[in-house]
Amino acid sequence: MRWRTAFYEFPGVTSPRLAFEDVACLRGGRLLFEGLSFVLEEGGAALVTGPNGAGKSSLIRVAAGLLNPVAGSVLVDGERALLTEAAALDPELPVATALGFWAGLDRRRDAVETALEAVGLSHLAPVPVRLLSTGQRRRIAIARVVASGAPVWLLDEPANGLDQAAVSMLGSLISEHRLNGGIVVVATHLPIHIPGAHGVVIGDAA
Repeated sequence: MRWRTAFYEFPGVTSPRLAFEDVACLRGGRLLFEGLSFVLEEGGAALVTGPNGAGKSSLIRVAAGLLNPVAGSVLVDGERALLTEAAALDPELPVATALGFWAGLDRRRDAVETALEAVGLSHLAPVPVRLLSTGQRRRIAIARVVASGAPVWLLDEPANGLDQAAVSMLGSLISEHRLNGGIVVVATHLPIHIPGAHGVVIGDAA
């Protein structure tokens, strides 16, 4: 497959894949979900919904390999990029430098400028992270995922703190990532339009 830009090359991955097979998750002695199965392949997406505390974030952590399921199996082909509430960016560093630290771990330091452009915040590159608004911090966290170059995106409540324009921007980034062969799992209690996404409902959504 030919990617539209070098930004979307996934080295060493011919076809990313994420598969849950009869997965069960236990947190704090409480069974959050069980028997959960779905498969995402190149260009696929899952939209995870449900009430607060139902286990949406836990599902993302299981997919990220940070939480072991108590039953079933999870198979992931391709590097993963995780977005959580904590962006883990040094508040005293300029935005570009803080992003560059994480991008450097992925050997993607040269992707920082492009990632900032993707979220519309290139002008904030020299600004210390601590001076950013809540929405700007969230967009920078999204830029960190974009800069990673990972084919599998795991996004936990990515729209938190974003205005309508930024949510639209997020949707466009997700669409482009999928168009270029990436996989996305989005856990959210806010409405995000992800065409063709596989719906995963955790708990009682009524």
